[in-house]
Amino acid sequence: MGGAALPGPARLCALWAALLALGPGGARGDWMWLGVAPFGAAEKLGCAAPPLSGRQQELCRRKPHLLPSIGEGARLGIQECRSQFRHERWNCLLAAAAPGAGPVFGYELSSGTKETAFIYAVMAAGLVHSVTRSCSAGNMTECSCDTTLQNGGSASEGWHWGGCSDDVQYGMWFSRKFLDFPIRNTTGKESKVLLAMNLHNNEAGRQAVAKLMSVDCRCHGVSGSCAVKTCWKTMSSFEKVGRLLKDKYENSIQISDKIQRKVRRRDKDQRRVPIRKDDLLYVNKSPNYCVEDKKLGIPGTRGRECNRTSEGAGGCNLLCCGRGYNTHVVRHVERCECKFIWCCYVRCRRCESMTDVHTCK
Repeated sequence: MGGAALPGPARLCALWAALLALGPGGARGDWMWLGVAPFGAAEKLGCAAPPLSGRQQELCRRKPHLLPSIGEGARLGIQECRSQFRHERWNCLLAAAAPGAGPVFGYELSSGTKETAFIYAVMAAGLVHSVTRSCSAGNMTECSCDTTLQNGGSASEGWHWGGCSDDVQYGMWFSRKFLDFPIRNTTGKESKVLLAMNLHNNEAGRQAVAKLMSVDCRCHGVSGSCAVKTCWKTMSSFEKVGRLLKDKYENSIQISDKIQRKVRRRDKDQRRVPIRKDDLLYVNKSPNYCVEDKKLGIPGTRGRECNRTSEGAGGCNLLCCGRGYNTHVVRHVERCECKFIWCCYVRCRRCESMTDVHTCK
């Protein structure tokens, strides 16, 4: 999976220490910080210390063995977000603040924009994917393979269900329990609209994982004749889930900021067109992300590396927002034309190359 690397180990340790200093209540339930925690830290500290809400902590205490999967789900979501948007003006940058000082994604997590929609969807999908995978691996006592597919098949077509099918329904159930909070527990018209939007996008992320389930089969028979096949259902790679959600992001639907019985499209002429549960929804239009806005935590695109020959989002024309770009030459030195010399060492030449690097003004 591509994309920029997550913060280095030293920074992660500092962030985690700051989180612990705040205590369980100081993190405002922002479970997403678990995605940048040092490996194994959450499991060692237990359910009370990580940045979980009271409701999430209670669920964690009932199912403590799922804590590593929760952290892995957050990590999956964050990495895929950064991978899918690595060439865009908004590149899914993590907030610079320490845990407890704000959400891991900063302004975007509460802005009600298309970016908010993608974040909630990909994080919910990451949790489903991680928990389901952990169940299939036999790491849990309360879940395992999908037992509903242990029997049956088609004798006439020469296949039957077997193996270990991923129990995605359990992963989706846990994701709903862990992430979805009732709208009735909120106050204020705006907060209810945003919560309804976030709940819908959570479910859209889960539906993406379920939609991409595929069937794998193994042949049995004399000399590999495939007279009989054993088949099972498996999840697609999370990169494929991320691509589907990016497509949903590109075609997301703006909804009205006035909630009635249910969310509805902002465009009155389109309100008869139903909103599907796998659509991504947003309330507010996105900023252009071109210029730095310290108040909102938007860094702008100045200094970002761009592709001079590309007409896409990562091209200098679009990424630099028409401001132009600077070009400088980078010298690379590396070993090349290596040969094994008997016995026993490798002899290489020292090769140099020059590359043009373009950065936005």
